[in-house]
Amino acid sequence: MPDFRDIRDIWVIAPNFKRRLSGVTATLERVVPVQARSLPIAAMGPVLASGVPRVRLRDMLGLRTPPRGRPWRVWHARRNVEMLGGLLLKGLLRAPLRLVFTSASQRRHTAWSRFLIRRMDAVISTSSRTASYLTRPSTVVRHGIDASQFQPAPDKAALLARLGLPPCRWVGCFGRIRHQKGTDVFVEAMVQVLRDRPGTGAIVMGRAVGHHTAFLSGLQQRVHEAGLAGRIVFPPEVPPSGTPDWYAALDVFVAPQRWEGFGVTPLEAMATGVPVVATTVGAFPEIIVSCVTGALVPPGNADAMAAEVGRLLDDEALRRAQGAAGREHVQRHFTLEAEAEAINAVYRGLDAAASRAG
Repeated sequence: MPDFRDIRDIWVIAPNFKRRLSGVTATLERVVPVQARSLPIAAMGPVLASGVPRVRLRDMLGLRTPPRGRPWRVWHARRNVEMLGGLLLKGLLRAPLRLVFTSASQRRHTAWSRFLIRRMDAVISTSSRTASYLTRPSTVVRHGIDASQFQPAPDKAALLARLGLPPCRWVGCFGRIRHQKGTDVFVEAMVQVLRDRPGTGAIVMGRAVGHHTAFLSGLQQRVHEAGLAGRIVFPPEVPPSGTPDWYAALDVFVAPQRWEGFGVTPLEAMATGVPVVATTVGAFPEIIVSCVTGALVPPGNADAMAAEVGRLLDDEALRRAQGAAGREHVQRHFTLEAEAEAINAVYRGLDAAASRAG
């Protein structure tokens, strides 16, 4: 059953106005339940995962009055439409709100986005690079994950058999299948890597929708033409609860994106004890310690990607060392608890500022 809360008791609203699952939605669904351990927060939206504390959309009119024991609420937006919603509630309904926005974009904002961001009471950036694209100060709060959900496989051979994979070394790339995500670069790199390494396979797992289905078909045709069908495989996307097993089946994980806002898949792979080869986009340079937890390569460079993956595949001791270092790095620096507390501190900073002003 949905975990509905009484809006009169909720201090922070985290709106999610997008129906289709996205990285932003997944981030909200991970962190809000952890934030709720420390303060009264609830999400609001048409589609939310079970276990996320929430209020009903119809409760929006209740925002016209402050919560019990406080003079105002926090409205924490993560998209333009949610910033606009907060401004309309505050301006038209006179809702007593303080507006917070989390920015993950690593490109110059449109004039419309800049207009909205200027009207926020506080801004959070998901990386230092993201903060550099803003024209106002922000607090950097990097995403975290629940490392307890991602564990190295105690019996890898048994896990491979359960997943229907042959007992060999596997390189994986998980996420949306599209040009922006660099899936084609991964496939080209794997064509190079697998030709010289029998007993090695590659997994491309994710979702391709709309016009991206033609992109996926082109990748599958490329694999067929290279004579690697069956060694570069495209299993169906699995639900989030199933992804930890697929990470644990890997020997190397690759994040080949051409562009990324943040990107948590390298964190999930490292938490599983798998070394990561990633491009120098998004927050990847702030996540991966080069030559310690994996390697960084230029976006779009299949040759460099193939070289780094091949180096890891050919050196089992290096794979083990970087995998162990990656898991420790995530447990120390990228926990959900740390992310939640840092976001909550931004809310409390607004509270403290209001107290000083009063």
